[in-house]
Amino acid sequence: MNDCANVTLAIGAAPVMAEAMEEIGEMVGLADALVLNIGTLSRQQILSMTEAGHCANRKGIPVILDPVGAGATSLRTASALMLLEELKISVLKGNAGEIGVLAGADAQVRGVDSWGVSGDIVTIAKSLAKERRIVVAVSGVVDVITDGARTVYVSNGHEMLGRLSGTGCMVASLTGAFSAVSKDHMAAAAGAFTAFGIAGEQAASAGNGPYAFRTALVDRIAALSSEDIAGQAQIRTG
Repeated sequence: MNDCANVTLAIGAAPVMAEAMEEIGEMVGLADALVLNIGTLSRQQILSMTEAGHCANRKGIPVILDPVGAGATSLRTASALMLLEELKISVLKGNAGEIGVLAGADAQVRGVDSWGVSGDIVTIAKSLAKERRIVVAVSGVVDVITDGARTVYVSNGHEMLGRLSGTGCMVASLTGAFSAVSKDHMAAAAGAFTAFGIAGEQAASAGNGPYAFRTALVDRIAALSSEDIAGQAQIRTG
């Protein structure tokens, strides 16, 4: 949670991490986007997330859902599906296993890591995006972002991102920040994934271990410019 707050702050947004039911309405009232992350799950958190989502829907701000570990346990899977059914989600962000499970495909998730999905993840993501009328963002070696009609592939990133816990949660938080300033939620998700991938590439050039990389990652996100993104983005459409 702390890392998610720090990368959100580093990109230029103002994060608040809140889960108490008593303040949900007020907090959402101050927000320009809402990120729901089920990384540390409890029944009370799900109730708070549902209430926060309804408040965000009424306000008309984007809601980003990160279904961390969906497919690993029945509680996580059922909770993520319930949030998808109950709320108007703008962007669903997950790894291939999580997205595959929520789409009803044969997929494996252990802990919070994807262990594979049966079938073409691009086809699965497109179908889910069309069915739910949302943007689906799938993290991987090549990230896939689709709204069912348009599809963008982002190749930026570095293997060191996979050696640090919480990087998927961090990019979900960045997606919230980007979505807060763009009505095109697919462009926002693609921008967030690209910016995060470029920062990962730059941070890895320091050549140190995972925790030095973690520090460098936040520093690089804070130093990113629009010129960096335009010049280093590895994006293709299809």
